[in-house]
Amino acid sequence: MGYYVVFGFLCLAVGGLAYYLVFTGTTWNPYLVWLLAWSIAAFVLYGLDKALAKAQGARVPETILHLLAAVGGFTGAWLGIALFRHKSNYRRHPLIWAILALSTVGHAVLVYFWLL
Repeated sequence: MGYYVVFGFLCLAVGGLAYYLVFTGTTWNPYLVWLLAWSIAAFVLYGLDKALAKAQGARVPETILHLLAAVGGFTGAWLGIALFRHKSNYRRHPLIWAILALSTVGHAVLVYFWLL
């Protein structure tokens, strides 16, 4: 339970700070800023989880990674998988791949209807 609190707070801090900095510094659509902020948070946490996996330390709970992808961090999650080669085996991690695919399609539909 303690890991969830620590990594959940870290996730909210990175995502919230990214949202604040981008939103106040640009005139972009708030939904696009939302997607960018959570993608930054997902990318950072994927990188952190990979580093912790190599160091055999406390790991980022997969639930946190799944939630990040679902709330809009799917782009950062895809980049984290590709660049860090982390959670890239779809047979060992089928749930993350399913959540990423559904999140990508779901948010693409939202972008289409809200912004186009």
